[in-house]
Amino acid sequence: MTQIKLMHAKLHRVRVTEANVNYVGSITIDQDLMDKVGILPLEEVDVINLNNGKRWSTYAIAGEAGAGGICPNGGAALLCQPGDILIIIAYEIRDRAEVMHQGHQAKVVVADEHNYCIEFIEQKLIPQGDRLGFQTSSY
Repeated sequence: MTQIKLMHAKLHRVRVTEANVNYVGSITIDQDLMDKVGILPLEEVDVINLNNGKRWSTYAIAGEAGAGGICPNGGAALLCQPGDILIIIAYEIRDRAEVMHQGHQAKVVVADEHNYCIEFIEQKLIPQGDRLGFQTSSY
């Protein structure tokens, strides 16, 4: 059984609203954004800062729903500043044969300058014999 790591959720171009070096770690993300793409509290995420190229892994914690907050905490607060644009990605481990047979789906939110969803994208791997097709739908 071969395991592979696939993206299942992405928050694209969210902006840092606060950076809190005195918190014990993690990244606080608006609960509505987490729910929309399926990121769970305490789930590991990769964070990429588009302003400076820094990349790190941490875990997500839910912030106030609808407030648009994105707050790197602890040491990660030193890797960014308010206004920086981030990509936040969550992955899942899947059985390769299962993906080849059943496919896979990822959800992506593209955010505006206030961290509200301006585009919702579903990216799908679709079984096609011995290979996978790729389909993207935007809403």
